[in-house]
Amino acid sequence: MNPQIPAEGIMLYKDWGPSKMYKVACECGSDDCSHLVDVDAEESGVVVTTYTTQKTNFWGKNRWQLIWTLLTKGYVEYEASICMSKQQALNYAEVLHSAIKDVEQFQAVRKSNGDLINKIASKLAQQGDCE
Repeated sequence: MNPQIPAEGIMLYKDWGPSKMYKVACECGSDDCSHLVDVDAEESGVVVTTYTTQKTNFWGKNRWQLIWTLLTKGYVEYEASICMSKQQALNYAEVLHSAIKDVEQFQAVRKSNGDLINKIASKLAQQGDCE
């Protein structure tokens, strides 16, 4: 089995260069289960942020318990699951693998830009000494 392009169950939602957002569909087909995943290549590594929509029974007791927990603790714990086929899981892994490549490229460009700036600064300093 090989990663796919275009990928089953993984849709590129936005591409900002070193940051890409994907919509990951659930095998059940419901948008309620889908995730938005932001994969951000930073100099220090890969940051993955997952956005999900969590729902509770509107009139149930659980809703009031969640409100009370939020008021008293300042946060609410949720759990989200997504069902994937083997192919989709492989495609998801390839998204993360691709982000690692983006990080390496991002770091290389930043290093080369830093080296270029240092060279320019050094030449300017030398020219300033000569005048």
